[in-house]
Amino acid sequence: MSQHFETNSIRIAKSKSNQKEHSAPIYLTSSFTFDSAEEARATFADEIEGNIYSRYANPNSTDLIEKICAAEGTEDGIATASGMAAMFASIASLLQQGDHVLAARSLFGSTHQLLTRVFPKWGITSTYGDISDFENWDKLVQSNTKMLFIETPSNPGLEIIDLEWAGKFAAAHNLILVVDNCFASPYLQQPAKWGAHIVTHSATKYIDGQGRVLGGLILGKKELIKDVQFFTRHTGPAISPFNAWILSKSMETLGVRMDRHCSNALTVAEHFEGNSEIISVKYPFLKTHPQHHLAVKQMSQGGGIVTLDLKGGVQRAQRFIDNLQMISVTANLGDSRSIVTHPASTTHSKLSEEERNRVGITDGLIRLSVGLEHYDDIIQDVDQALTKSK
Repeated sequence: MSQHFETNSIRIAKSKSNQKEHSAPIYLTSSFTFDSAEEARATFADEIEGNIYSRYANPNSTDLIEKICAAEGTEDGIATASGMAAMFASIASLLQQGDHVLAARSLFGSTHQLLTRVFPKWGITSTYGDISDFENWDKLVQSNTKMLFIETPSNPGLEIIDLEWAGKFAAAHNLILVVDNCFASPYLQQPAKWGAHIVTHSATKYIDGQGRVLGGLILGKKELIKDVQFFTRHTGPAISPFNAWILSKSMETLGVRMDRHCSNALTVAEHFEGNSEIISVKYPFLKTHPQHHLAVKQMSQGGGIVTLDLKGGVQRAQRFIDNLQMISVTANLGDSRSIVTHPASTTHSKLSEEERNRVGITDGLIRLSVGLEHYDDIIQDVDQALTKSK
């Protein structure tokens, strides 16, 4: 294994067949054969390594996991059918009835639904803390608190949580620290270095990078992943071999893609900062970002997401979106194509107005996933839509 991200993302692979192919094949098979009854017994008993059934593991998902673990600096991992399958399994597999989750208030909308509507049915409760009030988080820890769940940068508010603080806080209270690293990608940030026990991804986003397939990842310490593995094997959120193959191949270009995403996003953010039609522009590597010092501390670059808070609220945001000529309107992000989303009416619409305001999701907020097009074309499209939407 190399010391360099790019080399490992390209060269790590185990799934070479006796055909000696240079590019990994797709293993579209539901099950795997054994040479003897004894081999089957020993494989099921975990006495020897081997593939059994693609719901358990597949050479394509194994390749993907090994690449991601090398990138994140984690011991083991699981690939799932979607990002939300990963979010669900990372909590459900490690907690039980009566346990409590302490979470940062700034979370993706569907993760919020898991914590507030799904897990309470099974007796797993949660409390939110504000990142602006870390001094009082000790008071939020209950006797049954077992997990600290955060995402940084947050979706869509781009709030940055101090991973060093989170690691120390979790250790002091004996909590499992789970970090959603989707917005940063393993190329820009590795939460395990700061004490995260579990790192999750919607691989649908930057790891795929072209809006093609769904996938999720749960990575972390081997003893915890063993529990996740048991849960996912018997509940069935397995990634398809084809999707795992796509994502493994996409890892080969993640570094060069993220470099362009980040440079484009910074250029776009700098261009629109101070625009008279925009209340505020937020990007982790802008010096005006309230947690800029943390972003620089724990991220190598600022990522590919910029938020624009437009004057005129929801009506202005809708007119702006309707006047875009090149940029796509969809709920995805991390694509090679630039994308806009209006979180208040789509991805975070299930939150109350008060809940949205508490995490900075205003009616005029636009989430811009900056793609790989030339930055001049991205800027021009945003400019003309701002003008036409006045």
